[in-house]
This record gives sequence, C-alpha cells and structure tokens, in this order.
Amino acid sequence: MAIELTPLHSTLGVALRGVDLRRPVTPDVFAEIDAAFDRYGILVFPDQPVTDEQQLAFSQLFGPLEVNPNYAGAKMRLRPDIADISNLDAEGQVLARDDRRNLFNLGNQLWHTDSSFKHVPAKCSLLSARELPSSGPMGGGETEFADMRAAWDALPERRKRELERLVVEHSIFRSRSQLGFADFNDEIFKELRPVSQALVRHHRYSGRISLYLASHASHIIGWPVEKGRALIEELIAFATQPRFVYQHRWTVADLVIWDNRCTMHRGRPYDDTQRRVLHRTTVSDVANTLEQEGLGAAYAA
Repeated sequence: MAIELTPLHSTLGVALRGVDLRRPVTPDVFAEIDAAFDRYGILVFPDQPVTDEQQLAFSQLFGPLEVNPNYAGAKMRLRPDIADISNLDAEGQVLARDDRRNLFNLGNQLWHTDSSFKHVPAKCSLLSARELPSSGPMGGGETEFADMRAAWDALPERRKRELERLVVEHSIFRSRSQLGFADFNDEIFKELRPVSQALVRHHRYSGRISLYLASHASHIIGWPVEKGRALIEELIAFATQPRFVYQHRWTVADLVIWDNRCTMHRGRPYDDTQRRVLHRTTVSDVANTLEQEGLGAAYAA
C-alpha cells in the first residue's frame, strides 16, 4: 500500500497512512516519510499501537535520542530515553493534584518548543497515545501546534529585518517560574544552565524561514530584560493566532511527530483524576541554533 497523505490544516500537518510502525521501516519508505515531515512539520500516524521498543526504533531513524533528566526528583516510571507525558506515578497510580510532578507538568500547557533550553535543542518529538481520559467540561487534553514558518511569512518586511539577527536566552527555569514552580534540585540547576538560541531560523530542509520561540525564552540578549520579554510575548501572541494553529484531538494509538525547529505546541487541560498516558521520544538537533545560523559563540549566555 502506498503512503497516503491527508491535509489537517491550511498551512501545516498531514495524516499519514499506509505504513505499519510496528515493523521495521525500509529506507525508501522512510525517505517518503522524512520528505513529508520536512514539508508539513507535523505528521499524524493514526492506529499505530506501538510498543516502547517499536517507538524507539522508528524515532532513531530521525537521529540521536535525548535522555530526559529527572526534573521533579521522584522515581521515574519509564526509561530515561522515553519522556513520561502522563499523570501517573512510578507504580501506575494517578498523581494527586498537588503532587510536584503535576505542578511541573503544567508547564506543558504553555506554548513551547521542546528542549530549546538545551545547548543543542530538539529536532523533533514523537508522542504516542497509550491511554486517554474521556472528554468533559475540562477538555480532553488536546495538543495545539503553531506554524512558525507561516507566522514568519505573515510578518511585515520591516519587522522581519528587525528580528533577523536577535539572540534569545532560553531556560527551563524561566518557563516553570511563570507557574510558580522552582523546586529543582541542585543537579538540574547545574546541568541546565541558560542557553542562547537564534530568534529566527532558516529551515534548510524546506527552504523556509521560521520564528523560534517558546515559554522557555527569557529575554533578548543585549536588550533590557523587560523590553525583550515584551517582544517575545508579542511574537508568541502573533504566532498563535487561530489561522496558524492546528488542534489535534487524540485517539488511542495515535503517534504524532512534530518538527521543533518550526513549530510551537501546548497541551490543553483535561480531567486529571482520569488516567492520561502518552510516551514521548525526542530527537536531538545537529547543533546549537547560533552555530546553524552563523551567529557565532560571541552571543553565548
């Protein structure tokens, strides 16, 4: 069966059918998948009840996997190269609403791009839906994606020129401080020091240009902090207008991959007394964004 692509939104995202990710993906099929990924930014694979091992094998075709720090300091439910996007403890019980792991995970409801707070940020993320809550008044835990290439295209030319060589400091502590979470251990503080990233990225694989923003973005380097934060907030608000946003309503066994180099995303609220279990693998990019954009080490935070 040939690969079939169905558009999901006017500017980004397709549903991809015709491949079984429980089996090894051949090089020629992967080349088609990779080309669709570069073009559309988001690929939704419906009805893919993969195991962790199968998800890892497919993810590694895109590049080296990240290993996840133990941000909240509690016993981890999954192996370190699989991020636990769930509301369960290590024994599989639903977390109490005031559990510090739940408080940390609230940061996923802010607009962000994965691992922009690392020196080498994420290339892409793959999220597999294993268990889902029923939809209700609080929402069903949808994930929204913003097209940062389309947002760049829509900016006035004068604004583009103003932004092109700006550098932003990113930090996990910035995003979590917005929610009042500061309970990191000393090891995390040492491992994840603030890093510098380019505000504008050239997405060489599609030939397009993209804004690079996130709730982890703290301020513009070389600017007064509050002036830089005002610009970041303005750009995030611009880039997340409905015309740029695709909302994904999860079904069990969906596997979604998105390009962190040219999208932002956020999780939406759900009834956290019900089980919600998704497993994420994250692929590292090739280098820091300043190196990729030729901005040099002079901007290092």
